Amino acid sequence: MNVQTEKIALAKRLLETDDEAVLNQIKQIFESQEKDFWNDLPEQVKAGISRAQKQAAEGKLTSHDEVMKKYTRYL
Repeated sequence: MNVQTEKIALAKRLLETDDEAVLNQIKQIFESQEKDFWNDLPEQVKAGISRAQKQAAEGKLTSHDEVMKKYTRYL
């Protein structure tokens, strides 16, 4: 059986089942295969994101409207 045929057969079985345990197992399989990109980021990017999160938590934010007012003339 080729890959496309196998995928269709599995999709049909998935659509036909009402077994929540099976659905949860399939969900867990897919979630375990999702890659966490955080570990692939360079350290300086991680540091920048962490800095931004800290600033946001401290309320040091600039609204989108404020930024657009300031920089619209450059667009």
